[in-house]
Amino acid sequence: MSIGENLLDIQNNIPKHVSLVAVSKTKPTSDILEAYEAGQRIFGENKIQEMAGKYDELPKDISWHMIGHLQRNKVKYMAHFVDLIHGVDSLKTLKEINKQAARHRRTIACLLQVKIATETTKFGIPPNQITEILDSEEFKSLENIQIKGFMGMASFTQDDATIQTEFKLLKTLYDQYAPTHNFDTLSMGMSGDYSLAISCGSNMVRVGSAIFGHRNKI
Repeated sequence: MSIGENLLDIQNNIPKHVSLVAVSKTKPTSDILEAYEAGQRIFGENKIQEMAGKYDELPKDISWHMIGHLQRNKVKYMAHFVDLIHGVDSLKTLKEINKQAARHRRTIACLLQVKIATETTKFGIPPNQITEILDSEEFKSLENIQIKGFMGMASFTQDDATIQTEFKLLKTLYDQYAPTHNFDTLSMGMSGDYSLAISCGSNMVRVGSAIFGHRNKI
């Protein structure tokens, strides 16, 4: 099927309240334009400079999401246009985003990446450290960021029971913090598990290969 047909199939299978992030990392602008022409407006990238190059070339009503692990020294390259940063896993990173956002007189929306997988290669804030960050005076002094909610990545496994347990953990944490911190976004679920994630409470899914096909290795 074409990119447009893949998009339509996914859109028809997710609830209206769930936002679809088309993960376009490593994909050429021609593929992104094909998805754009099919009505997609939210795209996710995992390399800041690649995303910045695509931002320069593509229509300006695209909402760009940074979904990869964040290198603080590169935040400056996207601070003028990024709409949502998914993978924030430390107070130091939040401070750098705030600094760069202030330079551009913007408020940048962010998600805290919570570590829900058992794999040591997965990034994220341990659940027992979330309160420490959100209640710290340093965090409260950051005026140019807005925490919209949580993001999480499940273990890389074929065991749906394990993935479901991890998604439910993140949903429980989200429900715990959302009322007092005005959260509205829970980003979990990718091409292989987005249906399961939605059933566990996700309202934002990050889908790449199911739209664009398997990505190029770089």
